[in-house]
Order: sequence, then structure tokens, then C-alpha cells
Amino acid sequence: MVERLIPFAPVFSIVLTFIVAALGPLLADTGPADLAVHWGDGLSGLLAFMTQMALILLKGHIQANTGPVRKLLAFLASIPKTELTAYVFVFMVAAVASLITWGLGLVVGGLLAREVAYQGRERGLKLHFPMLVAAGFGGFVVWHMGYSASGPLTAATEGSFLAESLGGQTIPMSETVFSGWNMIAAVVTILFVAVALFLVAPRKGDPITELSIDARDVAEDGQEQIVTPADRLDASRLVTGLTGLALVVYLVLHFTRGGTLTLDTVNWSFLALILLMVKNPFELIHLTKNAASHVGEILLQFPLYAGILGMMVGSGLVQVFSDAFVSISTSTTFGLFAFLAAGLVNFFVPSGGGQFAVQGPIMLSAGAELGVDPAITIMAVSYGDQWTNMIQPFWAIPLLAIAGLKMRDILGYTTIVLIASGIVYAGTLLIVSL
Repeated sequence: MVERLIPFAPVFSIVLTFIVAALGPLLADTGPADLAVHWGDGLSGLLAFMTQMALILLKGHIQANTGPVRKLLAFLASIPKTELTAYVFVFMVAAVASLITWGLGLVVGGLLAREVAYQGRERGLKLHFPMLVAAGFGGFVVWHMGYSASGPLTAATEGSFLAESLGGQTIPMSETVFSGWNMIAAVVTILFVAVALFLVAPRKGDPITELSIDARDVAEDGQEQIVTPADRLDASRLVTGLTGLALVVYLVLHFTRGGTLTLDTVNWSFLALILLMVKNPFELIHLTKNAASHVGEILLQFPLYAGILGMMVGSGLVQVFSDAFVSISTSTTFGLFAFLAAGLVNFFVPSGGGQFAVQGPIMLSAGAELGVDPAITIMAVSYGDQWTNMIQPFWAIPLLAIAGLKMRDILGYTTIVLIASGIVYAGTLLIVSL
């Protein structure tokens, strides 16, 4: 059903644009001409944010394919000694990678699943490859609780599109991602999902689909023949290494002088790591070219999300939806309802950043009316966004391409991840809202 009925995300953003345009005259008494102006004025409203999101995905893909990370994945793949531990191990490594940065987690999940399948076959393990891939994608279910969480980072960034909804203030990451309750929830989610995957994994005698081809492609490093003085410069590690060290110095000074964690500092920290890990500019350019093909859909969608936000704010639909949400919620149940609503919206706006652009102002306005801590509102939307990714095929596309599978091959197992993680998220939000 998911594969047949869910179109590509850019198509959804276009459909959603026309839905919001139709709701403007019905619910907010705003004419088509005014809505067209609000839409056009809003199209450029997320350009800085769009670039930040594209860079996170680009750098995550580059980082996952650097030599040191590839070697680390090959080593990690040798650790699981049994079939059952292999599935759980792939999930937990992918989850940790997703907490570091969602772009890294997506690619690492696919690469590690293939490497574990290959090495396991060499050691005589009977591994169900679709479940290994599902476990790798399952790690993505915690990405919005980690270092690259786009919603919380946006709320922590001065002048972001959430600033008006927050009364001009920022919400530091110490109150959202790095709050005690969120970090506990992340650990509990990983453990709870790991147990669930262990319980549903195939046992001996169950029908399985093993890896049928050599899982490991030879990663090219993009090195070229050195002929000219310019080639020597392009092949020098000194160029990338010194720039990486300069970024490290800047980040250390930034934080020691009272600077905070924002989308920009997250991006620069990943860039510093990449520059220190690649061999030279040759490899950096090669990896960047390979990663760039995965960024196009983000660049296409975000102006449309910005236009939707422009219509919703300009027409007053944000307040209309906010009032409707307030009418069915209390301060205790608001976080749970916001989580469920975000899970539904994620089907139509599968980008976490795009979802916050469309839904964030509504939820923050509604939460403020009920006296809900904005940190809870932000994390409720974050939880909902990452939650239904497990049955929304958009972000699975890169991983499935690496594995050579289709969404239906892994959907049964990712649905188990959805159920197990949903229990933890709903329980967390109810407890912290008491």
C-alpha cells in the first residue's frame, strides 16, 4: 500500500501547496490573490535553512564513505558471531551513527548491513538480508534526538523561522536534545527496539533470503595522475588537513567563549572531521560528487515548504489550526497529541526541517496557549517526524539503493520498529508533561 499510494516527496509538497491554498478562503477568509502574494513572498524564506539541511546530508554521505569510516565498518562487521546478534548489532550501530548525524546514519546503515551480510556468509552464518537492511534503516528512528536534530537546532539558532513563534527567544539544546529526559528516552528507545528486533528475527529453520551477490563494492578514492604542480597541490593532505585544523580551532574558541550549538556549528564540526579524514582534495572532490546526487530533492522541496509557511502565516491559518489543536488538548496530553499529529504530517512532509517549517509555528503557538514548555513541543514534533519514517519510503531510498532491495522487503520489520519506538515516545511525552 505504501509503495503504491505514496508519491515522491516533491509531488506531495506541490499537492500540499494547493491544499493550503484551498483552505485559506475557507478557514481564514483570505482571497486567492492575497494567498498568491503570501506564497510568492514566502518562497525564499527558508533559503539559509535549506542550505544548512542540504549540507548535513551531503557531509553525512561524504563522511560515511571516507577511508577511515569504511575501515571501521569492515571491522565492526566482524564482531557479530551469531545470526541474532547480527541484526541487533547493525541496528545499534546505525542508531549511534544517526544520533551523531542523520546523513551519516542513513548511509552507514546500508553499508554496514551489506558488510555484515558478506562477512557473515563467509563465516557460514545464515543471515536474512532484508532484515539486516531493515535493522540498518531502523537506527534512523532516533535521529531527531541527536546532534544533528534539525528542529531543536533551529529553535536554538537566533533569527530562525521559529523565532517569532518563540517570542524572539531561542531554546538551547540543553533543554531539548541534551535534556536528561530526552537522553534517557533515546537510550530506552534503542534498547526497546533492539529487544523487539531480537524477538522477531528469523530462527533456524525459518525461510530467509541471503545476500546473493558480493555486498562490498570497491570504494574509489578519486585519486588522479600527478603531472603538474597543480596536481601536486590537489594531492597534498596538507591542504585539507590545515583547513580542518583551522575549523577545529575556531570551534574550540567559539564554545570556550560562550558560543552555543547551532545548525551552523554542527555543519562546521562535520566539515572539520571530513577535512581531517580525507587523504587530499582529490578524494574530497570525488566523494562530494558522489554525495551531491542525494541532495537534489531537498533543494527542490524547501522553497515549496517555505511558500506553504508563507501562506499559513500570512493568511492566519497558523492560528486557526492552533486554536483547533488547543480545543482538543490539555497541558498534559498536548505533547502526546503533537507527537501523533507530527507522525501523520511526516507522511506528507517527510523532511524533518520541512515539517518544522510547516508544523512548528502551529504547535508552538498552541502549546504556548496551554502553558506547555516549548522544549516539550519541539521534541514532540521531533519524535513524530522520526517515528513514521519507518513506514514512509522517502528516506529509505538511499539505503535501499545501496542494498538493492525495495521498501516492501523491509516494511514488516520497520513496522515493528515503529510500534516499539512509538510506545517509548508516547510514554516519555506523557511523563514529562505531568
